[in-house]
Amino acid sequence: MTAPDARPAVPDDTPHAEAVLAADAETAAILRRLDETERQLRLHREELHQTNQGVLALHAELDAAARTQRELLDAERAARGEAERARRLLTFLADASAAVTASLDQEDILRCLPELLVPEYASGVDVWLFDEPAGPDDAHSAAAVAAARHDRPQHAGPSPGGLPGVDDLPPSALSPDRPLLSIPLTVRRTSGVLTLTAPGDHFDADTSVMLVELARRTAIALDNARRYEQHRDTAEALQRAQLTDLPPTEGLRLAARYLPATRGLNIGGDWYDAFPHPDGSLLTVVGDVTGHGLRAAVIMGQLRTALRAYALEDDSPARILTRLHRMLRHQQPNLYATAVIARFRPGDPHVVWAAAGHPPAVVRAPDGTVRVLDTRPGVMLGVPIPFEYADHTEELAPGSTLVLYTDGLVERRAQGIDPGIELLGRTLAALDESVLEDLDGCAESLLKPLVHDSERDDDVCILLCRTAPS
Repeated sequence: MTAPDARPAVPDDTPHAEAVLAADAETAAILRRLDETERQLRLHREELHQTNQGVLALHAELDAAARTQRELLDAERAARGEAERARRLLTFLADASAAVTASLDQEDILRCLPELLVPEYASGVDVWLFDEPAGPDDAHSAAAVAAARHDRPQHAGPSPGGLPGVDDLPPSALSPDRPLLSIPLTVRRTSGVLTLTAPGDHFDADTSVMLVELARRTAIALDNARRYEQHRDTAEALQRAQLTDLPPTEGLRLAARYLPATRGLNIGGDWYDAFPHPDGSLLTVVGDVTGHGLRAAVIMGQLRTALRAYALEDDSPARILTRLHRMLRHQQPNLYATAVIARFRPGDPHVVWAAAGHPPAVVRAPDGTVRVLDTRPGVMLGVPIPFEYADHTEELAPGSTLVLYTDGLVERRAQGIDPGIELLGRTLAALDESVLEDLDGCAESLLKPLVHDSERDDDVCILLCRTAPS
């Protein structure tokens, strides 16, 4: 018997091959898809990378733009701060300049400087004026001395100030801890030094420029005050030199006062006069020239002399004023004056008077009653129209007092002249008879309530004429 074949039968491989081929094709397709997916991923990664780079670049640009914007804002804020600070300095300089130039009194100017500068711009203020006598305790810093010697601002401090136009010096023994700034007070010449102690540990550069300019304007104000005082003193001296010593007169007592203005350059122009006429009568005069200062004092002297000359030829107050008016119109066409002339004759109880635009005379009777001689006065002397003045006559009982005065006695800027005349009348009426016996004391008693307690914008003249009691 034949043995059976032990090898298994080989199956038909055709379906398996087809399956393998099919699987390979599917695998290839999958691989192709994977390749495509990987390619797409690479593309996406590349796009994402580029996008990230763009975002980073954009962020960098935005950061740069933000930094630039911040820098611009900081610069604008700083510029606004500087502009505001400059505006404050200029505003302060303008206000301070107005304050120091508002007065023509040197003491007022020096007094306002610490009020203006302390404590914001200085902790201390010292002014050294060369023409003022030095006190026993006066000591000036080396910086002040250097400023006076070199006519240039000096800074003295522990460290250099580096201030524009200012020299640096070592610290001062008078102020070792805080810097000093010494500025010469110069107009046409150097008249002093302004020394400021720093409000802190240094002076700011912009502030120092403002302080130097303020010192210059202060120097101008002090120079104006000094020149004004000299002009005023000269005008007052000339004015007083031309006032008359009152002559002794039988049956008539006289007293006069002249007070210069205390405010402004308003001295000069008011005068009183009393002189005998060749016929034995006495002429009393009170006048007021428009304008002030030296020119008014000089013109007043000319009018006084001309009036005396005209009085030698005529004893009529009205005719004297008419000639004076004609002279002033032709020789001083832009100048005017007021005046009142009163004539007294020995033994005659009447006073003859005439006025040219002048405040009315006031009379106190022996019984204390007061009346105003308010007859309408003529025009001011020098007004460019022809005019002839008229004489007026008033009877004066024995013991009567006639008061002649200028408008400075009764006129106040805010009230006019009428209230002042009323006050003069009430004051005169209230005087005791014993006061009237002392005519000089009577003049003081009239002046006190009217002018002594107030600043005077104008000169004051008053002339009292008292007839002998019966």
